[in-house]
Amino acid sequence: MRTFDELESLWNASQQPPRRNGTVRLIVLRKGDGVHETPAHADLSVEQGLHGDRWQKGGSPDPEAQVTMMNALAAELLTGGKLLDLPGDNLVVDLDLSKAALPVGSRLQIGTAVLEVTAKPHTGCQKFSARFGQDALRWVNWKSHRDRHLRGINCRIIEGGTVRVGDTCAVVGGADLNFTSL
Repeated sequence: MRTFDELESLWNASQQPPRRNGTVRLIVLRKGDGVHETPAHADLSVEQGLHGDRWQKGGSPDPEAQVTMMNALAAELLTGGKLLDLPGDNLVVDLDLSKAALPVGSRLQIGTAVLEVTAKPHTGCQKFSARFGQDALRWVNWKSHRDRHLRGINCRIIEGGTVRVGDTCAVVGGADLNFTSL
């Protein structure tokens, strides 16, 4: 496990991800109890979320957190470059997920699906701390880092479709951006 200072130093020394057009590096279906599947492609729908994911199981699914997304660089720093599914986010992407690049309401075209960034915070929890350590939890949740969205973002599905590893993840519009909304 890396220390807070190591994580911060590695982040600052790394080439930052693209702001408008990135790539899907990994798709993760959370099955429960830390069990993850990493298919080459998956379907998304407004009603069911990411098909095969636990999002709809047990209780009331939150439409503001249908799909979780994490920056691949942050995931690589936390996992030491291995097991990128370990954080448990549905999509691991090479894309700047910071608030400056993707404010709430931003829309992303990923494969044939369209997602929208929600206001629901995506922060590290006890499970995250157990996997990566207290310093990692502090790094992703640090007050001055919150706008970086190091832990990732929550999205809702606007238009269902299919997402594949290697697909472009493109910012196509939404709130506070100079794009035409879908």
